[in-house]
Amino acid sequence: MGRIIGLDLGTKRIGVAISDESQAISFAAETINVIGIKASLSHIAGLVKRYDADRVIIGLPLNMNGTKGAQAEKALNFAKRLQPKIQAEVLTFDERLTTSQGERILISADMSRKKRKKHIDKLAAQIMLQAYLDCSRNKNGNGFS
Repeated sequence: MGRIIGLDLGTKRIGVAISDESQAISFAAETINVIGIKASLSHIAGLVKRYDADRVIIGLPLNMNGTKGAQAEKALNFAKRLQPKIQAEVLTFDERLTTSQGERILISADMSRKKRKKHIDKLAAQIMLQAYLDCSRNKNGNGFS
């Protein structure tokens, strides 16, 4: 079993999380500063190789009523562009409220606003990836696309 990479896409930053080899626990890994889609895709392809990942899970920011808005369409487009560049499966997973969950965690840790900005994206990716791992383990399937 290979590792799984989780991505929380943003216009300025992409949060990255990595699973352990047993695909049970996610870890916040890094934040990629977006300078262009080609550079972001190349960086992620490098991560897939480095971690020998067999899956990349991209957070799908659905609207609260479950519909796809502009940000969800961007995530789906990113997934389509990433798939041919890597030797791993690319899936999307419902990421609603992961950023706000991460924000609450960092606030409760009494982290300054400046430090929160530095860590929120990779923490949101970690929360989303952990939810995916939990759903996969439970064979529930809710949230998959």
